[in-house]
Amino acid sequence: MGREEQIEEREVLDSIFPEEIQDISETEYRISILLDVTNDDGDESEPPTMLLKVTYPEVYPDEAPILDLSPPPHAPVHPFFNLAADKDELLAGLAESIEENIGMAMIFALVSVLKDNAEQLIVSRQQEARDRHEELVLAAEREENKKFHGTPVNPETFKSWRAGFRKEMEEERERAEREEEIAEKKRNRGKEVTVLLTGKQLWERGMVGKIEEDEEGDDGVAAGVEKLKVGA
Repeated sequence: MGREEQIEEREVLDSIFPEEIQDISETEYRISILLDVTNDDGDESEPPTMLLKVTYPEVYPDEAPILDLSPPPHAPVHPFFNLAADKDELLAGLAESIEENIGMAMIFALVSVLKDNAEQLIVSRQQEARDRHEELVLAAEREENKKFHGTPVNPETFKSWRAGFRKEMEEERERAEREEEIAEKKRNRGKEVTVLLTGKQLWERGMVGKIEEDEEGDDGVAAGVEKLKVGA
């Protein structure tokens, strides 16, 4: 038990990973695991690779193997995978498989689980990035659409609009009157100007009674004149 099973498993792994496996010692080796990743449009990142180092304890497989993960030398940076940050999570994800396979050769099964977990980690992060991008696009569209929609009409907004509209109209009327007054002064500069007031303006200035008295006076004068004409 132990060493014989280790040698047998190592030979099987040689046939499964002929180019990916590399011996470190009689009881240690390293397996290169290339992840299968589908990039989104515009993402030309190279698929990441993990190096799984396996060390056999003396009584393996009756005892769990000693495992470690590292990136290959000069590995390119992947936007959704960082082995230095993800290492502990990925190794912890093997605990259940190790427990299920105690007493049996398990390295191939562990490589499969490790590969699947790492790929799923990338897929979930890609989806999160898509969701964030979509939310940003939708937010930009909402802001753009605000330009084409007025303020919803309700009693409060209508009341506010009406007050503003009336104020604007009053200011416009006053401005027009001032401009007309200035223009009139320019047209009549140096001339005697007779300003015709409206009935409302006459009433506001208290001149209505005075006009009536003047009119009565005018009638008296006219009558006198008429009499003088007849006498002649």
